[in-house]
Amino acid sequence: MHKKKVNIITLGCSKNLYDSEILSAQLKDSLYIPVHNSEEDADIVIINTCGFIHDAKQESIDTILHYVQAKEEGKIEKLLVTGCLSERYKEELPHEIPEVDAYFGNHHLKEIMDYLRVDLKKELLGERLLATPSHYAYLKISEGCDRSCSFCAIPKIRGKHISQPMEKLVEEARNLAAKGVKELILIAQDLTYYGLDIYGKRKLAELLRRLTDVNGIEWIRLHYMYPAGFPEDVLDIMAEEPKICRYLDMPLQHADRGILASMNRGVSPEKTETLLNRIRQKIPGVALRTTFITGYPGETEEAFKRLKDFIRRMEFDRVGIFTYSHEEDTKAYVLPDNVPEKVKQERKKELMELQAEISLRKNRQKTGKTMRILIDRKHGNEYIGRTEFDSPEVDNEVHIVTDKILTPGKFIYVKITDADTYDLWGIPV
Repeated sequence: MHKKKVNIITLGCSKNLYDSEILSAQLKDSLYIPVHNSEEDADIVIINTCGFIHDAKQESIDTILHYVQAKEEGKIEKLLVTGCLSERYKEELPHEIPEVDAYFGNHHLKEIMDYLRVDLKKELLGERLLATPSHYAYLKISEGCDRSCSFCAIPKIRGKHISQPMEKLVEEARNLAAKGVKELILIAQDLTYYGLDIYGKRKLAELLRRLTDVNGIEWIRLHYMYPAGFPEDVLDIMAEEPKICRYLDMPLQHADRGILASMNRGVSPEKTETLLNRIRQKIPGVALRTTFITGYPGETEEAFKRLKDFIRRMEFDRVGIFTYSHEEDTKAYVLPDNVPEKVKQERKKELMELQAEISLRKNRQKTGKTMRILIDRKHGNEYIGRTEFDSPEVDNEVHIVTDKILTPGKFIYVKITDADTYDLWGIPV
């Protein structure tokens, strides 16, 4: 029997990618051949959408329309849409784009399998067909969010916070390690909340201790920490356990007291600064990644200046800047979206230029140092790798020009010889 190729297109965040990998594992060894983000022809396309902010929604819609056209041209047989956009607009989308054969929301794995006439294999739940290079993988430790940030629709889209049991996560890590995974990247809407719902207390530190015991895993990286209620015991294990990367991704969103209060972030600029200083004191050399929103309703020039001064003073290693997106189904939607788009973009540009100066200075300080590098891939006549201070896709890379044959997924030591704003260059030692 001819097996049909299913091309799973994943948009948005790494949590979506994780869900696509689980879907792929279910389809493998059935009537279908799953592939990730392939540019080759496929019989069926499944688009795993993002519906978080305007730009992400537009990308999802543009992608759907692209494959609607491909279907009309006879290049694909069926088009399915799943994920956050179709969860958020489950009523509207079938009317707006009826050419799609079926829409599914989040957590609809069984419904997708039923539509494709494949039995859900319970023994494969937790199994994944990795879309990442084989040496690193994301580990989603919880789903949903109990926070109530005024600008964010995620709790409406993804639901309440649900932690995965520790035993399940450790077993999943063991399975990944057995397949050659060296780096685990822990993801959730909020890592710091882990365990509260099923254990009655924050258990991220204990989970980290158990994951460090998994043979074969050499790096564990933490994404999406929340500053309010930060579990300080996490810093203790980070300081003492070399497997845990000296890296924290903590979206802070703003640094003006009034804006933070309106955002319902539950933390003041002073408390945030105290926490950041404590993190740096406990974990010398830690790389801090964060994101900020500019153009939030009521962001005056003074509020923006406070944000800019905060970024200049705290000297983050990595910063992402988003312009505020006025989203229905959020608490901030009742506020006037009163910062003009032109001003939002100007402020974003100003902050990114400031961060570029900080990043260049910090990178140049690394020249002459020898650093442990994980090789990700070969590109042309050079190899591309990362330090423990860099997450894949979003952070700096190390370019290594050498006559030696290097293997992706292996660790080597590299002497840094040059640096620019977002990249390093080096030679093996």
